[in-house]
Parts: sequence; structure tokens; C-alpha cells
Amino acid sequence: MKKTSIGPFTLYDYAPTREDSFRTEVLHGLAQPKKSIPCKFFYDERGSRLFDDICELEEYYPTRTELAILREYTKEIAHELGPRPLLIELGSGSGNKTRLVLDHLDDPAAYVPIDIAREHLIASAALLLDAYADRGLEVLPVCADYTKDFDIPRARRPTQNLVFYFPGSTIGNLSPEEAVRFLSHLRLLARGGPCGLLVGADLKKDRAVLEAAYNDRAGVTAAFNANVLVRINRELGGDFALDRFRHRAFYNTKEGRIEMHLVSTCNQTVHIGATAISFAEGESINTEYSHKFNREDMADIAARGGFRVDRVWTDRAGLFSVQLLRSP
Repeated sequence: MKKTSIGPFTLYDYAPTREDSFRTEVLHGLAQPKKSIPCKFFYDERGSRLFDDICELEEYYPTRTELAILREYTKEIAHELGPRPLLIELGSGSGNKTRLVLDHLDDPAAYVPIDIAREHLIASAALLLDAYADRGLEVLPVCADYTKDFDIPRARRPTQNLVFYFPGSTIGNLSPEEAVRFLSHLRLLARGGPCGLLVGADLKKDRAVLEAAYNDRAGVTAAFNANVLVRINRELGGDFALDRFRHRAFYNTKEGRIEMHLVSTCNQTVHIGATAISFAEGESINTEYSHKFNREDMADIAARGGFRVDRVWTDRAGLFSVQLLRSP
């Protein structure tokens, strides 16, 4: 871990050397019988901007619905989170939802945004620090893969009230078994003490609504998907021809998830440095899963991960949920 002073705050940097980690995981995923690239690699600077654009799309209901839930219930949510919480956001992104929560927290000890996209993290942390300067909010940004080991920075003001914040239904990017392991990982980060998890969970619904959200008419999601190939070309010496891959997203009813793929439109061989990778026409790279839940699904995952579901808030149409989980 490196500590770097950046203006008025300190960056706690646990991120591995980006190229080494990126290359290793990409080559491993593309060597499998069913090719894949971890979805965390969407989020370079351009990818983060494209995702922010996706969140504004008419078809993409999760962000605006989650924001509506927060606006309606944020006072109640803040009350449930308790006094002087240390708010630890996993995959902090732009922090728009965070402000709704921070505005109503009872004397927060500090805010700890965690993100793997270093430049985006620094910019959003600086904006939040400035926005809450009158409240003296301490901001402690951590550049890390939040599924890996890192230490939660110690705030100036001590507290036993640790609250992890995981908005946006990012938990849906994990398989159920991965989600269980992730919740167990959070309990380890809390050093065995009690903790809360405020989590966004997208709910199961009509296939047409789900598929439209990942196949927008403007093609922003397609550009976001293809951006991972742009990154590989730029950072790893790849030679992917973008016009030879097409975006495909569909709802897998059996698994209860949206699957996002990049599909090869022809027989071809691409290279990453000296490594050659062959594709058959129609063969795809899986770039993201987005699991959808009902209440029983989340309760089961929570219990297996050492948590219980304490409260659930939803919109009136039942599209999305914000859930508060507690460790014993």
C-alpha cells in the first residue's frame, strides 16, 4: 500500500500494477473454453464516463429508480444506519447517490470511497470534499479492487459503526456463490466487528424491460462494452478490430441474469502482444453478468454470507430495491 498526499486528502493506494493485473486476468479469461473478461476492466477513465452516460439513458431504469427510492426514504435509511457511521462505498464512481445519503447521516465519522479507477476516484473525492467542506467531512479515498484485501483507513474520529455502501446493483455482477464469498469478505474487512451493508439490488421483472436497459437505442451500452477491447489494444498491445465484434445482451431466464457479450462476426485471430487468440464466427466473450433478485434470493445470499436482511425499500412499481443487511 502507498499513501500519497493529493491536495487536501491522502490517497490510500492498494491497486496492483495495472498493466500486470490487466494482462494476466485478460489472457487467463480468453484462454478458457468459454471466453470472458472481468467486468471490472470496463472502468478506465473513458469507461467510467460512458457508464455515467448510461445512467442517464431513458431505457436504463436502475439508476433513476434507485435515486427515487433514496429521495423518498433517505431520512428513514439514515436513521436506520445509526449515529456517527463510517460510510465505506464499494465502487464509488461519481458519488451522485452518495450525496443523498451523506446529506442525511447523523454526524458521519468519515467517508471512504473505494474504486479501482484511480483518476476517476481522485476527481470524485475532491468534488465531495469540497461539497462538504462546511461540515468538515473527512474523505479517505482508497484505490483498490474491493474484492481483494485492503485495510480500511482509520478516521480521525473513532466509531464502531461501520457501514458498507454498495449501490447500483453491482452485487448482481457476482454469481450467487461469489456474492456469498463477497459478504464474508466484508465481515473480514470489519475485523470481526458488527457492520451494516446498504446495497442496491435489481429485482426480477419483465424480460422486455430488462433487455431494453442493456440494448439502448443510442448505442451507449454497446460502446461501453466495446471499450474493454479499446483498452486492451491501447494498454496491452492488442489488435482487436472493433468492427469484427458486435454487442449482444440478453436475459437468461434460467439463471436470472442479464448476460453481456462481444460476439465475433467472423473467423479470426487476434493478438495481445505475442499471444494469439482464435475466434470462430459467432463465438463470444462474456463481459458481464447482471443477476436479478427477488426477496428470497437476497435473504438466502445474506444468510449464507453471515448477514441478515434488516430492511427493504422499493419503488412503487417494484423495479428495484435498496436493502439494509446487518452482520450479527
